[in-house]
Amino acid sequence: MRQLSALDAQFLNFETATNVANVGGLAVLYKDLSRKRIQRRLAERMAGVPQLRQRLVHVPLGLDHPYWADEGEVDLDHHVRELTLPPPGDDEQLGEQVARLHERRLDRSRPLWEMYLIHGLAGGRCGIYAKVHHAAVDGLTGAEVLAALMDPVPEAASYELEAPPGLWRMLARSAWHLAGNPAHLLRFAGEALPVLDQLPVISRLPGASGVARLIRREPRPELPDLEAPHTPLSGPVSSRRRYAFAELSLKEIKRVKNAFGVTVNDVVMALAASALRRWLLAHAALPEIPLVAGVPFSVRGQEGVNEGNQVTMMITPLPTHVDDPRRRLELVSEGMRQLKERFALTPARLLRDLSESMPAALNGLADRAALDLLGRTGPPVNVVVSNVPGPQFPLRIAGVRLLAHYPVSVVTDVSGAVNITAFSYDGRLDVGFTACGELVPDVWAFPGYLREALEELSPSRRRT
Repeated sequence: MRQLSALDAQFLNFETATNVANVGGLAVLYKDLSRKRIQRRLAERMAGVPQLRQRLVHVPLGLDHPYWADEGEVDLDHHVRELTLPPPGDDEQLGEQVARLHERRLDRSRPLWEMYLIHGLAGGRCGIYAKVHHAAVDGLTGAEVLAALMDPVPEAASYELEAPPGLWRMLARSAWHLAGNPAHLLRFAGEALPVLDQLPVISRLPGASGVARLIRREPRPELPDLEAPHTPLSGPVSSRRRYAFAELSLKEIKRVKNAFGVTVNDVVMALAASALRRWLLAHAALPEIPLVAGVPFSVRGQEGVNEGNQVTMMITPLPTHVDDPRRRLELVSEGMRQLKERFALTPARLLRDLSESMPAALNGLADRAALDLLGRTGPPVNVVVSNVPGPQFPLRIAGVRLLAHYPVSVVTDVSGAVNITAFSYDGRLDVGFTACGELVPDVWAFPGYLREALEELSPSRRRT
């Protein structure tokens, strides 16, 4: 019997007609597959992937967070669908189709996932787009659902999902959790006060930095002023999505890494900064100060972190205001170093304790109110940028080689109108650009900007 954590439930609570909490991926395969073949493979693997079988069971009156329960026999005809692109089946058509599928909310009466087999891609290829609700996966591990299709058959253990508790037991557990809320709040206060200036959003509250410096005893690294400037990427998003994707040579990225003495992740962040700078210049909207990026960090396996979503969001400046690409890379590397130091000094469970300190019945109202307020008055970040490492060897899905896997992510009123997520696979970096269709209608400009950004950092172009 597993209950959603407060953080898991937040992804249910903030969802509206325009803020949709789907995460997913677009797999491109060497040749076509049949829907029946995909369904058979999923049926074989269902026992090892609980996200495929679990559905929500709500507590009466919303007095506590929902539970996960076993669906029993999953209707694969509902969850696995297929469609065909009209000729010529190019990348932009594929991106438009994925965007339309991604913007639709999932049916909460069923397990929270869907998969689409997409035929008609140029060159005889096919695509598999899979989406899962963020309440069920943490975005950094959402590929687990697609992994159910991979060869060879994994030797993972089966997961038995227990039935949710009965009505009276639900109410009793709700009362117990309600009694525990003050303890979570006290623990949060005791551990958070010394690091208030290290926490996203909370650090922007008046007096937070002064209180933190007054209370803590040991010195902490000084942090830059991180106030997100207003750009065309800021403000409430629409219900429409746009999606584009690109691939870069991981070998070339590593050449840049070695030439400048930075990390692969530093290079990826710098490329994102350069692409965003180009887009803002094209729209005559480049701020004179850095953008602020949200960077997801996994806390999987750290103290106090168990099941459910196991990520936290930290923030860092993106020096889009700097003209020199090499200087941008240096500043990005320094910002990421500070971010890692800050992350290492901040207990992983802090934001989780804050989430658990509020009664579940009030969480939904508070989450939606906070989202609306921040979205309209001052989003804490301009963009979310994430880099997820993947396997550096070829994979197969039901016997067919996987050519690429592009992430598809979330945009919201408070996280900016574009999300840039990269996934490294088999010597390449596959990058997905998920965007609000109204604020960023030209999302297909980003792949070109990204390639230009890598080219200008090439070691062969370094100044002597």
